[in-house]
Amino acid sequence: MRLPRRTTVLAAAVLSGALVAPAAAVADPSHQDGSRHVLLLSVDGLHQADLTWYVAHHPTSALAALVNRGVDFTHASTPVPSDSFPGMVAQATGGNPDTTGVYYDSSFNHALLPAGTTSCPAGAPTGADVEYAENLDRNPNSLDAGQGLSGLPGSILQLTSHPETLIDPAKLPVDPKTCKPVYPHQYLKVNTIFEVARAHDLRTAWSDKHPAYEILDGPSGTGVQDLFTPEINSQADGLPAGQDWTKDNAKTQQYDGYKAQAIRNEIDGFDHGRTTHVGVPAIFGMNFQAVSTAQKLPTSGGRPGGYLADGVTPGPVLAGALDFVDSQVGSFVNEIHARGLEGNTTIILSAKHGQSPTNPAALTRIPDGPLLAGLNTAWKNAHPGAGDLVAHSTDDDAMLLWLTDRSQAAAEFAKAFLLAQSGQGNGITGAPKPFTASGLATVFAGRAAARFFGVPAGDPRVPDLFGIVQHGVVYTGGTSKIAEHGGADPQDRNVPIVLSGAGVDDAGTLGEPVETTQIAPTILRLLGLNPSELQAVQREHTQALSD
Repeated sequence: MRLPRRTTVLAAAVLSGALVAPAAAVADPSHQDGSRHVLLLSVDGLHQADLTWYVAHHPTSALAALVNRGVDFTHASTPVPSDSFPGMVAQATGGNPDTTGVYYDSSFNHALLPAGTTSCPAGAPTGADVEYAENLDRNPNSLDAGQGLSGLPGSILQLTSHPETLIDPAKLPVDPKTCKPVYPHQYLKVNTIFEVARAHDLRTAWSDKHPAYEILDGPSGTGVQDLFTPEINSQADGLPAGQDWTKDNAKTQQYDGYKAQAIRNEIDGFDHGRTTHVGVPAIFGMNFQAVSTAQKLPTSGGRPGGYLADGVTPGPVLAGALDFVDSQVGSFVNEIHARGLEGNTTIILSAKHGQSPTNPAALTRIPDGPLLAGLNTAWKNAHPGAGDLVAHSTDDDAMLLWLTDRSQAAAEFAKAFLLAQSGQGNGITGAPKPFTASGLATVFAGRAAARFFGVPAGDPRVPDLFGIVQHGVVYTGGTSKIAEHGGADPQDRNVPIVLSGAGVDDAGTLGEPVETTQIAPTILRLLGLNPSELQAVQREHTQALSD
């Protein structure tokens, strides 16, 4: 199987593993059959270790049944950066960021014009934030993102299937060639599994956390027929003003429950709102957020979040979130059986990303604001008359910087400054905890960053600096988070891939390294379609699982 450069460099040790059962094979149907269905479930934050623990401690659970009756790829990894956006795009395209052009949901493009630009004269200076998250919504404080539904949250299943209509175009970056806003689906450089399915007259559906996930429509803008995207970062029902659905795990479960109901409606052959009978989609699915917020919240409902001191055993909030996901998966399986679909439906369980650290003692929270402010000040002191060096930063448990000066000298200046910084962050209890080198273990600057991601130097989308953190580092002010994702830590990347159901010839466990990019060609293979219809598969030679 193909291993991208960054996987080989970063994870050869952690992704090593022996084959512990005979190789399972994904069936290669010889003809297209519109009755085949693939249900893709992304349990964001779920590590392979979490799934292994849960199955061992809940042997009669729905998740255990999926694993025991399917193929469990125990050494699967996400792309780098391990953010939700490139993580989901990888599963839907078969491509890594160098191919898809998607590095994060918060990034920068040196070739675009800022949001709100209405005049685009030739030679106008370019460089724009590319923010594809809740900030795009017409009303980011409303669960319906501004559609104007009455009776929320109970009416949320009436949300439109076309979330592009919920995006405010004035908040989008602008293409200087056309002087028009660039929607997320237009930013994506390759096609998606949904577009391939539509080209073969197969029905498609998906549910996710922001309208910006209309990126899954692909460049055509028409890939997902039924795209259900209630806004997770909106004001949560019943919580104090300013608190969204991620700030309390019970509320995250309530939020996930709306998407889960959409899936059951689709299994029954209806659209997500159960208003029109349209037939069961060939490709459909959702992401769960409950595990992710349970890993990140210090406390929820008066109980501790994250893991116990061993870094393996889920604490009470996380255990409850895993139980919730298990119950929802069980409801899907039951509905599939009730509709007689078990003979032609495959379930794929994975995650867009993991989370780090799992061991509470490893946590070092570092406020990144002072580090970046110091970098800008040092740059201006060394270059009188210059402006800030940092054009855009994204720092969760990695550091991605886009610079106003793209010279190698500027990138090396930033690298040297950051590696020279030490100070005090705080640990799991909130007590001071020292850090060195800005919390960074390795820094790729300028040409080295471009090489790391496999793109030419000067690519307008690639970060000018990519910093891999020391294990346990999370960039955040205060004490509101105990874990994060987005970087290259093995705990960010080692997620499950489980295939169960129709088209899976042999049950077993595979310990060979695989990638979540391989989900995309596998889905097409299961539907009897040619994986090479995906442009990323052509470019990266991404193999279907067990090819």
